[in-house]
Amino acid sequence: MKCGLVSYENGLALQDKAKSLVRSGEWDGIIILLQHLPVITVGNGGGKENIRIDPRELQLQGIQPVSTDRGGNVTCHNPGQLVGYPVLDLNKWCKDVHWYVKMLEETLIQTLAEYGLKSGRKARYSGVWAEDDKIAAIGVSVRRWLTRHGFALNINNDLKMYDAIVPCGINDFGVTSMHSLGFAATLEDVMETYLDKFSRLFLCELTIMR
Repeated sequence: MKCGLVSYENGLALQDKAKSLVRSGEWDGIIILLQHLPVITVGNGGGKENIRIDPRELQLQGIQPVSTDRGGNVTCHNPGQLVGYPVLDLNKWCKDVHWYVKMLEETLIQTLAEYGLKSGRKARYSGVWAEDDKIAAIGVSVRRWLTRHGFALNINNDLKMYDAIVPCGINDFGVTSMHSLGFAATLEDVMETYLDKFSRLFLCELTIMR
């Protein structure tokens, strides 16, 4: 499901709708791909203490921190970043949250490899890394083996927004994007590449929902 540029609240509503369809058995899973309007989200691992800017200043910038039920700490979403929300019934794949996170990481690693960008994992931290900079964040929620939330891959988004936070609560490393590393690709093209990698790794056939 490709949804364009939407607010974070609308993204949650899309996930809820998808979850109902998957729970009913109509679909084994639905993957939602979109971009978000600027927002800072805080996971259930905490992170409000890692917001560097006064809430009043954020409000003046039109940015509202939002607490979510995903795993992880604090992160940013803004246009030019590909956000993916796979809503899957893991009973159909593998009932293992660690397996699922590793699979999401692998879909992103293989997607970036298609553009000649070498990326990988970093010990003790989730997500996908280009050397010491995080290029994709992952934060998921799994309840009764139904997944929500997912990943955010930086393509050509404005990284200055990350100055407002300590990304993912990690002080030692930075963040980057495909364009910052010199890899020119449109979000639409990366989206298509990602869907191909997802279908291959999760061994599923994708149908476009309107």
